[in-house]
Amino acid sequence: MHLSQSLHRRAFFFSSFLILLLLLLLPACSRKPASEREVWAEVDGQPTYRDQVERIYRSRTTQGSDTSNPDQALSLKLSILNELINNQILLAHASHSRITVSEAEVDTRVAELQSPYSKEEFQKKLQDQGMEPGDLRQEVRQSLMIDKLINKEITSHLAVTEAEIAQYYERNKANFNVPETEYHLAQIAVTPVPDPEVRNLKNDDAKNPAAAERKIKALYAQLQSGEDFSKVAQEYSEDPRTASGGGDMGFISASTLNANPQLKQAVTSLKVGQISGIIRTSTGYHILKLLSREEAGQHQLADPEVQSSIRQTMMNEKEQLLKQAYIEVLRNRAKVVNYLAQQIVEAGPKRPARK
Repeated sequence: MHLSQSLHRRAFFFSSFLILLLLLLLPACSRKPASEREVWAEVDGQPTYRDQVERIYRSRTTQGSDTSNPDQALSLKLSILNELINNQILLAHASHSRITVSEAEVDTRVAELQSPYSKEEFQKKLQDQGMEPGDLRQEVRQSLMIDKLINKEITSHLAVTEAEIAQYYERNKANFNVPETEYHLAQIAVTPVPDPEVRNLKNDDAKNPAAAERKIKALYAQLQSGEDFSKVAQEYSEDPRTASGGGDMGFISASTLNANPQLKQAVTSLKVGQISGIIRTSTGYHILKLLSREEAGQHQLADPEVQSSIRQTMMNEKEQLLKQAYIEVLRNRAKVVNYLAQQIVEAGPKRPARK
């Protein structure tokens, strides 16, 4: 896969995936009194409970997956516990660094989390996780604190030199050979029939052909007046697969467009950054935006997009390495007691009788 294409897709899906996992990565408040909860670890005297690990474990073992192997189950729980320990250490350091998160920042992230779901579905998801809205806001606040800490201590100090970019290109030159022209597209879609799967920030869904035509014309007028395409897509697009990501459809190859001459004509006539007119299809109305275009052939190092994709890839790699090392340094300073790990070692080959 072309590296630039892979980078864009990975960034988009990672962002969406990360937003959804915020519900799972940090410990939720429990309704059980602390005295009834089994402690599986302590960080500077602060406990992490078994039920917190079990909740995340259940969320990661999908229905139908094989959970019959007790050793594999225990290994996953030990890994989850280690994540929670690291988060607890990072939160403590963020607090000591006086990092704060505003209510507006929490509101924005909660809205992003809720956008793929209806209000009822989102409430049920929280209930299934044993959470109240207040618990979610606390988890979101903690996640944002960690993000700010990592940005302050690591991301803001990263740099990639021109020499590093050139070396990376030479090592991965084949990845920049694009077999056919590809178009990075975003869309705003409006359908003429009610659709329970529609997910947008305004919870807006055209119910009939007349309403759909009025809506798409109104949205097009907003775009013509300078409104941000991604914002309009998030708030009003009726495509449940792309609305939450600002309408981003990823990269579409030229051969794929050949199957739809109407769409191909609209896309190939656009310049990067331009927005199409209203396109009517058998499924409804569409407005497209060409985010970028990658021509077929070997992309050279002098291409700004090549340099940009390499720089971002290398920044991500450096950030992951430094973040891992940073957590280990903080962990060295903390007093961590992992009771679950102790139990596993003490049990030896017999293994603790917990599943």
